[in-house]
Amino acid sequence: MRIPDWTPENKPQPQDLVQAILARRGGTLINLDKALLWSEPLARGWNTYLGAVRTGLGASRKLRELGICTVALITGAHYEYHHHAPDFLAAGGAQAELDALQAFVKAPPGAAVAGLAGDEALVVRYAAQMTRDVKVDEGLFAQLQARFDTTELVEITAAIATYNMVARFLVALGVAPEA
Repeated sequence: MRIPDWTPENKPQPQDLVQAILARRGGTLINLDKALLWSEPLARGWNTYLGAVRTGLGASRKLRELGICTVALITGAHYEYHHHAPDFLAAGGAQAELDALQAFVKAPPGAAVAGLAGDEALVVRYAAQMTRDVKVDEGLFAQLQARFDTTELVEITAAIATYNMVARFLVALGVAPEA
């Protein structure tokens, strides 16, 4: 990491904040937390917001995780991919789909999404446009509107947008996967 790992000795933080993060993480701080905890308001807001995006949305977890993995691969956020590829698989995704995603990301922009079909291909194309171009073309957006209800579309969009933010934070600070 390009900054020192946070420790309570380096920058004391309120115990309720550290405990809330530990509770969400299952008892262990990850490297991302060790960067965020340098700022109390950032760590507190991030923990609440990302907790909601990860576990509080009704849109398909598999599709949200696939969108997040797309963002991670396009932006080079290896840390993000390291954490979300297993979540995609746990949500019902297949390794063959992750392999197809990796091939798609390496292909020239605008290439077909070979090896993915239906909703998965649609979400990958959407995440790629949101990440590479920010603006999404009307034709693709119309396909999404025809397939997903408004709440699902908002939640899938929010997951992809949120993890674009996360990717930029991770890459800029050089946060690496845990050993």
